[in-house]
Amino acid sequence: MSDTTTRSIEELQTVIGYSFANTDYLINALTHSSFTNEAHKPKSDCNERLEFLGDSVLSIIVSDYIYRDCQRFDEGGLTRLRSAVVCEDACYRMACEMELGEYMLFGHGERLTNGNKRKSNLADAFEALLAAIYLDGGMQAAADFLLPRILPLIEECSDSRNEDYKSLLQRIVQETPEEKLSYELILEEGPPHDRRFTMSVMLNSNQLGTGTGRSKREAEQNAAHMALVTLGIIQ
Repeated sequence: MSDTTTRSIEELQTVIGYSFANTDYLINALTHSSFTNEAHKPKSDCNERLEFLGDSVLSIIVSDYIYRDCQRFDEGGLTRLRSAVVCEDACYRMACEMELGEYMLFGHGERLTNGNKRKSNLADAFEALLAAIYLDGGMQAAADFLLPRILPLIEECSDSRNEDYKSLLQRIVQETPEEKLSYELILEEGPPHDRRFTMSVMLNSNQLGTGTGRSKREAEQNAAHMALVTLGIIQ
């Protein structure tokens, strides 16, 4: 790769945990328009078209995940949650975590003005990279790359934007001081990139409910939701 980037595409493939069959997709995703302009290359060689596709790939993967695994949210809640994580800030955060700007191709002027750290450049490049993986390996490969990186943000946003069932259940139980509430892991299954946890919520020795999720935290929330339904607190 050109010396306009400080790191190699081989290193990036190790970082992202995906090896391209066609590295042209990856190089395209990493190429900023300033590079193609200075090199007098076709506009299609930059990552703008891939960024367009990546935006849709990001949206469908996130929509599918929260539809299947965030059962407690209604349509409005799902829409708000998706908007919170399918956005420039989220893509920028994930791009920064893998130092994506250090692998990108920029024109001389863009690099001199710290274009490799600019939020819009990095967010667009992350979506372009997601599209490149999708084109090279399919939707499952794109999901395997994206979900481990975006799940913490989904959990963070879902807790701040929706009813916290664990807290509500805890407040109700605390009204009777001798009662003890606890959560127990009863099942963990699936490959490392797609783990599923099932938790039970116990009131003393009595099981009030169970819940499943892709993290223990989400499973506990779903278990607490079932417990509140069982107790007649919510419907």
